[in-house]
Amino acid sequence: MVRPPSARSAVPGVGRLGLLEPSAAASLRELGWDNVESIPVLWALSRAPDADLALSTLMRLRESIADGWDAIDSAIRTDSSLRGRLFALLGSSSAMGDHLVAAPSAWEVLRRKELPDRDELIADLLAVVEAEPAQGPRAAETASHRDSIAGGGREAGELLFRAGLSGPDVVASLRKRYRDQLMLLAALDLAATVENEPVLPYQVVGRHLTDLADAALTAALAVAVARVCKDEPVPVRLGVIAMGKCGARELNYVSDVDVVFVAEPADATATRLAAEMMSVASQAFFEVDAALRPEGKAGALVRTLDSHIAYYKRWARTWEFQALLKNRPATGDLALGEQYRAALMPMVWSASERPDFVADVQAMRRRVEDLVPADLRERELKLGRGSLRDVEFAVQLLQLVHGRVDETLHVQGTVEALGALAAGGYVGRDDAANLTASYEFLRLLEHRLQLQRLRRTHTLPAADDEEGMRWLARAAHIRPDGRQDAVGVLDSEIRRNAVRVRRLHAKLFYRPLLESVARLDSAALRLSPEAAIRQLAALGYAAPEHALGHLKALTGGVSRKGRIQALLLPTLLEWLGDTPNPDAGLLAYRRVSEGLADQIWFLRELRDEGAIAQRLMIVLGSSEYLPDLLINAPETIRMYADGPGGPLLLGPQPDEVARGILTAAARYDDPKRAVAAARSLRRHELARVASADLLGMLEVPQVCRALSSVWVAVLDASLLAVIRASEAERGAPAPADIAVIGMGRLGGMELGYGSDADVLFVCDPRPGEDETKAVKWAIGVADRVQQLLGAPSTDPPLHVDAGLRPEGRNGALVRTLAAYAAYYEQWAQPWEVQALLRANQVAGDEELGVRFLHVIDKVRYPAGGVSAEAVREIRRIKARVDAERLPRGADPATHTKLGRGGLADIEWTVQLVQLRHAHEVPGLHNTSTLEALDVIEQTGLLDGQDVALLRDAWLTATNARNALVLVRGKPTDQLPGPGRLLSAVARVAGWPNDDGSEFLDHYMRVTRRAKAVVERVFGA
Repeated sequence: MVRPPSARSAVPGVGRLGLLEPSAAASLRELGWDNVESIPVLWALSRAPDADLALSTLMRLRESIADGWDAIDSAIRTDSSLRGRLFALLGSSSAMGDHLVAAPSAWEVLRRKELPDRDELIADLLAVVEAEPAQGPRAAETASHRDSIAGGGREAGELLFRAGLSGPDVVASLRKRYRDQLMLLAALDLAATVENEPVLPYQVVGRHLTDLADAALTAALAVAVARVCKDEPVPVRLGVIAMGKCGARELNYVSDVDVVFVAEPADATATRLAAEMMSVASQAFFEVDAALRPEGKAGALVRTLDSHIAYYKRWARTWEFQALLKNRPATGDLALGEQYRAALMPMVWSASERPDFVADVQAMRRRVEDLVPADLRERELKLGRGSLRDVEFAVQLLQLVHGRVDETLHVQGTVEALGALAAGGYVGRDDAANLTASYEFLRLLEHRLQLQRLRRTHTLPAADDEEGMRWLARAAHIRPDGRQDAVGVLDSEIRRNAVRVRRLHAKLFYRPLLESVARLDSAALRLSPEAAIRQLAALGYAAPEHALGHLKALTGGVSRKGRIQALLLPTLLEWLGDTPNPDAGLLAYRRVSEGLADQIWFLRELRDEGAIAQRLMIVLGSSEYLPDLLINAPETIRMYADGPGGPLLLGPQPDEVARGILTAAARYDDPKRAVAAARSLRRHELARVASADLLGMLEVPQVCRALSSVWVAVLDASLLAVIRASEAERGAPAPADIAVIGMGRLGGMELGYGSDADVLFVCDPRPGEDETKAVKWAIGVADRVQQLLGAPSTDPPLHVDAGLRPEGRNGALVRTLAAYAAYYEQWAQPWEVQALLRANQVAGDEELGVRFLHVIDKVRYPAGGVSAEAVREIRRIKARVDAERLPRGADPATHTKLGRGGLADIEWTVQLVQLRHAHEVPGLHNTSTLEALDVIEQTGLLDGQDVALLRDAWLTATNARNALVLVRGKPTDQLPGPGRLLSAVARVAGWPNDDGSEFLDHYMRVTRRAKAVVERVFGA
């Protein structure tokens, strides 16, 4: 306890009092507080959160009250409790100071040392408007109201009054009386900052604010009755249901009051009563918001009970049941309000059984977090990370999950619910106590910020606003601790509580689950298996029984690994819960953990590197393509960390990777071992690229380039290894040079995850070698390469497809350069010429490959351009492809390869332009679709807007096709219909929210516009 100096000591200077304004000393002299007898007053003033503000407001009050100042001065000098309440109030709230200056007689309210109860508040506000009980449909049951108005008039049935005063001046009178009552609460709440007065518990403050709100709504309704019904009996029953914080009796000083109206009948009179009540209350007290009613602001303001029931049975979404958790009859016809609550609460407690429960709750949580601008997230008390909403969301979700079978959880307030969850064993008692303490601390800061100017705010002062932080620290009873000043202590407390809320937010859901399956603490409360399964189901696990088995396996036994897993899993499971497929993610994590059981670094990295752990959970819960790769290429997981230059996943460039693959394979004479070495490095590269892609670190062209480069390197390494082995077996050099020509997307270096490698093999016998034997040797080499690369493996397949060779699969696997030249000169069909547009040397003898390209240039870029007959043939083939190639049952609107505006459409369009104009535009001698589009735009061969549509469609379809493979783990071209799979594809494709239908609409819109361009080009 800090005591004031002795009365014999010198009067403290203004600086020592915490008064910074130059006029402070003069003000103290004017008030007569500059002598030794005034030391207790000065000491109390110095402890006000803003002593200058308190002093200046007292000077204004003295001027406004004139002859009445002596009474206030005497009370300040003699009553330490009043002094503490007054100075704390005036040093904390400029708005309350303004109210007191405008109505100086209200200072007498502050003499009161205890809060009025609910009935007294109702009677006080009703007296302002001279209200009496109103006669209505239930008048016979509530006649005793006439005798009980002085006590507040709250009966089991109706709380309906008619104001005697209802003119325009009534709003000002109600506002003044409401502010008086608010001022008393604030003064008692703040008094401990100045004098050693008792601290009002958070729950007392919230409940009293709610009681005051109920009284305000009752008075507003009384005025509405007088205005709408005049002196006639009220022909309707109208119940006012409080929602949100008011419903839960945890209201803020400044907050919208959410309400819902139920009426019998719900006619024009009931609607006018509700609207008038909202208008009066919003002018006199606070904003009244009815947006939580069925259908929101678009719905009827007033409904009957049956109408409410019908809506919630048929149309209501999950968040609406979550909102109903806090419903409470506040005023009006309380019996009707209780009927409303009794009818709807069973639906609330069964909401967790809805099929869309998890998706709706997760979507709502993300939407709430997204509302906060990035620059305010660290300062936002209500919606930021580690904020009030984190606590409320977690508590409400656990209530919805377990309240279906446990009626002790049927409470409304957040703190009461935490206590009930702890008592029921759903949350550890220490965790509940810590979360309650953090919640009450954050609510205290919120209350102080709102009191300052009586504005609805939840935002902390900026980091550079030292005065604002100092004021907040003093207003929140925070003092220096010997190591830090008050601002430092406040900043530390804010950070500590935010971190604790986020940690416990995860732990609330998952720690009890782990305590149910692992030997963590013999004294810990544990969920029953049934409760654990309910909780997992509510967190998004489609097969909660299996998920529980995985948790048992991960945390089983008494090993150090099991204990580390138990510490990690609450946070890991929360991150998994936010992924498209937490079931598959948890199974994959178990497989990865078991596969790396002998790797001591694995759990250490997850424990010490938060970025690694979070990114790994996102990957495992989003992709069936990556888990096997990561098990077989575990070092990739270390690359999930951030390095000095950014994420390590963005490490080596494609050329560096290719050189590494060639170097590693060259170390082995045995082709199998060489190919195995190349495969191993390919596995690492695929895992790296796919991880970076899925985590949104790479653009589509970067992904395609990286995948193509690694394919080319493996192909080249395999070919060279087979040639080396053949030469060793023959004891002589190879009889021919051999080159591999990339075709299709490989030739354009635009491969996706599910792409095969389309190739041509070309050879050239060396001088003195028999051509027949040389070709036979080359065929053996090419066949061996295909066999080695196509061997069964757990890795994504390496299928080399030579089906585009002359005469297709009936033709020779390998031809000489001269044979290719003769064939294309005499027999090439238009489709073969078109296919050659993407031919590019990729592996083997580079000089031979370049010579091949020079040979085919005369075919694919003929002087004078392609003939009109060939163009007609290409159009005919395109029409046939559109009609016949689409797989049976496929949707042409959403097939990424052959659908409308899909990859084939874009590529055929670009190739037709190349056939027509490449002879005169050298830039079109290009195998890349995207690069060819750039040239087409630069040269004006197509309108720039048309090119943009084609480019957008190609990128969108490629991105969707890649996302399909990452999600499903196998090549596929067909986008699924609305549902969980489509939402997963949308997330992996980088769509900004979980709405797969929005993603699908966007895809179809982009491809539909591109299809219009395709049809114009092919019709020209």
